[in-house]
Amino acid sequence: MERPERLLTTQQMAEYLAIPVATLYAWRHAGKGPPGFRVGKHIRYRWSDVDEWVRSQLHSASSLHANLVDPDSSRSLW
Repeated sequence: MERPERLLTTQQMAEYLAIPVATLYAWRHAGKGPPGFRVGKHIRYRWSDVDEWVRSQLHSASSLHANLVDPDSSRSLW
């Protein structure tokens, strides 16, 4: 039988992302941040969902950076 994926608590997620717990709650309320789900009254996160979300953030950040580079001078516009 396959072992179930380990779940992270909100505190563990905040520590992993190096952000305040309140930020995770604010993101969740705004429909942003890593996808989580309820287990009773608690929020839990799957490692696989978190990894996918982090990768998507890295992709978004690199796309933003690419748009801010002046192709003629090879210098950043910021």
